[in-house]
Amino acid sequence: MRYFIELAYNGANYHGWQNQPNAISVQETIEAAVSIILNQKTAITGCGRTDTGVHASQYFAHFDFSDELPKAFSFRLNNFLPPDIVIHRIFKVTDEQHSRFDAHYRAYAYHLSWKKDPFRQKTLLHYPLAQKIDRKKMQAAAQLLLNYKEFGPFCKTNSDAKTMLCDLYQSEWEFRETEWIYHIAANRFLRGMVRLIVGMCLSVGLSKISIDDVKKALDQQQPLDKSLSVPPEGLFLVEVKYDFIT
Repeated sequence: MRYFIELAYNGANYHGWQNQPNAISVQETIEAAVSIILNQKTAITGCGRTDTGVHASQYFAHFDFSDELPKAFSFRLNNFLPPDIVIHRIFKVTDEQHSRFDAHYRAYAYHLSWKKDPFRQKTLLHYPLAQKIDRKKMQAAAQLLLNYKEFGPFCKTNSDAKTMLCDLYQSEWEFRETEWIYHIAANRFLRGMVRLIVGMCLSVGLSKISIDDVKKALDQQQPLDKSLSVPPEGLFLVEVKYDFIT
């Protein structure tokens, strides 16, 4: 039987979702807890990778088990897990349904502020230069991306992606009084894509590069001359959608 897990985690203490040979990951932590409760080694497949220090306010994973789950399984699992990981629900799906390959929509949000907040050091980018940024230029840079299907300039150079094609559904900035949030949604994302896009928007807003520079890089599918990847702490995976989950 296949089971889906809906969960959330603060990624500050983890080297991303995926198992690592010499570092603790979210996947490893959950697999260990599930394996203890079920009394058998259990592999868990996630809906995608998140990098070191990146968070997820909504995340899905799946695992296979040959029987019905023990009573109060979610409650027991939450008790085994550390406070920075929470299980929202676990439910049965068909054997063919897959947490990664069946996800058709993913949305991220990146949070930054020029105001220092000692309580959000690992969930918000402190960026004092934001007070000097041209917000209209930033928004124009974000909106420009909606005209494209290939995003080679916003993929880490060591990526193993076979295609740079992504269907982008949203790309915009939300400007609050002391916090700015970049919202982006697509069917898939390239490695490091969101952090590179946020860095590009900041560079455009500070006039370090121009909209024409960004357009040229996208047209030619070449890296920007001044590429900037922002730190991971402000980045959240916020929504994942499947046709069979309401």
